[in-house]
Amino acid sequence: MPGVAELYRRFAEHETAGRSQVYTEICTRIAEDAEVLAFLEELPQAKRQPNLFLAAVQYLCGPTRDWASFRESFAERRGDIREVIVSRSTQTNEPARCATLLPALAALPQPLALLEVGASAGLCLQPDRYGYDYGRVSLPGEPVLPCRANDATPLPSRVPEVVWRAGLDLNPLDVRDPAECAWLEALIWPGEEERLPRLRAALEVARRDPPPVHRGDLRTDFTALAAQAPPEATLVVFHTAVLAYVRDAGERAAFADAVRATGAVWLANENAAVIPGCEVSAVPGTFTLARDAQAIARTDPHGSWVEWLPA
Repeated sequence: MPGVAELYRRFAEHETAGRSQVYTEICTRIAEDAEVLAFLEELPQAKRQPNLFLAAVQYLCGPTRDWASFRESFAERRGDIREVIVSRSTQTNEPARCATLLPALAALPQPLALLEVGASAGLCLQPDRYGYDYGRVSLPGEPVLPCRANDATPLPSRVPEVVWRAGLDLNPLDVRDPAECAWLEALIWPGEEERLPRLRAALEVARRDPPPVHRGDLRTDFTALAAQAPPEATLVVFHTAVLAYVRDAGERAAFADAVRATGAVWLANENAAVIPGCEVSAVPGTFTLARDAQAIARTDPHGSWVEWLPA
């Protein structure tokens, strides 16, 4: 594992560069700040991640403007910030990720039963409830999720038919709880404020018929939940930015085996390095969309583009 300074330096170089100038500067400065690094090094290893620290500051202190305001907020509220970090986890629930999953979902035998692991508030469990704009193809609905797609992407003519949906998460977020919705907003990066109204609109859709997200661990509770899916539907097990938090490669492989044992279609939208059996190389700052461990597309981690790969 890299040291904390290197972790933040890499995050600035490979994750926030070109997306959030504010966070790029802040993570670069954190990597050089002995006091902040000492604070982070006192945390459990799993709690040192940049997204969690940055979101905790925004959650308590409002939108981050620059390094000076971030550093001042840290100095004034480091105890409160630590409490938020310890009590919460990174649960970015970007509904636009549905736009990168939709071509794969629409190509499957319908209707679908969707099971998402690491579902957070369940906003990615409702791909049939949104609209989409791929440029050359648009599908009606609100909110509209814009997504750039290359010519090879098999764009759908309609949203999938979903007859059952369920999520699994260590700490499900309640779309009706203002504090938990505020946490989701705090996970949005400065410079990407256009994601905020989309998140709020998706939360409003979810409040009308909340997707059921069950408390549990993908390593121990997945199979029992999958067994509840209706047999007449195509079961799709999917996840985005989840397996990186399962640090043991053996446990990731065991999860993949459990998915295969259900007979489900498995869609993993992750860093390729953590998808068991996926043989393509990881590209920093991008995800690989894999169907049953076979890479089919490159995707933006926040859902703004999808590039289908040659067969």
